Amino acid sequence: MIHSPYTPGVLQAALVRLPDWTCDADRLALRRTFVFTDFSQAFSFMTQVAQVAERMNHHPEWHHVYNRVEVLLTTHDAGGVTDLDLNMALAMNTLADAAGTAGGGS
Repeated sequence: MIHSPYTPGVLQAALVRLPDWTCDADRLALRRTFVFTDFSQAFSFMTQVAQVAERMNHHPEWHHVYNRVEVLLTTHDAGGVTDLDLNMALAMNTLADAAGTAGGGS
């Protein structure tokens, strides 16, 4: 399936649904840092996201240090943010909320 990248206006509208996410203009991507109570909780979150990513065939770029998981979402083939990224971000938010993130992230 071919995915079209969001226009700037569509991307800004999508961010309304993703209040803890920002647009990384340099990478044409969505970005968020999740903060958990400890390493185990962060790693468990990543394991759950990996299962969703496999089902979607859409995989995040991420960096994990102790209780923090930094995420970058973009659809490389499309050259920007698409519905795949929005859906992955929403799924990640749901999983993080269920895990009880330790107060935010950015």
